[in-house]
Amino acid sequence: MQALIFTIFIQAFAYLIENIYAYFTVTLHLTIWNEKINITCILIISIILGLLFSFFANNDKFHKVLRKLKITRETSYSSEWFSAFSERITYVVLHLKDERRIYGWPLEWPTEPNKGHFLLNQASWLLENNDEVRLETVDVVLVDASNVELVEFMKKTWEE
Repeated sequence: MQALIFTIFIQAFAYLIENIYAYFTVTLHLTIWNEKINITCILIISIILGLLFSFFANNDKFHKVLRKLKITRETSYSSEWFSAFSERITYVVLHLKDERRIYGWPLEWPTEPNKGHFLLNQASWLLENNDEVRLETVDVVLVDASNVELVEFMKKTWEE
């Protein structure tokens, strides 16, 4: 379905550009529109539209406008999981299934809750009495997502 929609947009833009080009052909003594120009135009439009749609799909700006206009409640993210990590740039506490907790800065996180790994920087183990055991000799910690039961996003304590 997306391919069909993109094809329609690309063809419509190519048609528009061809007509604008035809208008200026006589005035500016341009080469008559031909198949090579058409393919080049379609290629350029495809790249620009692909990058543009990719940009909007990965930052939620388009859906943010739609939510303000009360057209939708959806985000452009693939899931609530992905949305939570994309919108909250902060430290996290991972509650593991064996009741241990690890705190750190998420450099990477899985796209799905049960597959993949968390890559935590500045990691610390949190003990039951809320003491913190810093892993100072460790650069990063890789945590299997299937072992994570709950994710806490910490409140920001710095100026935005």
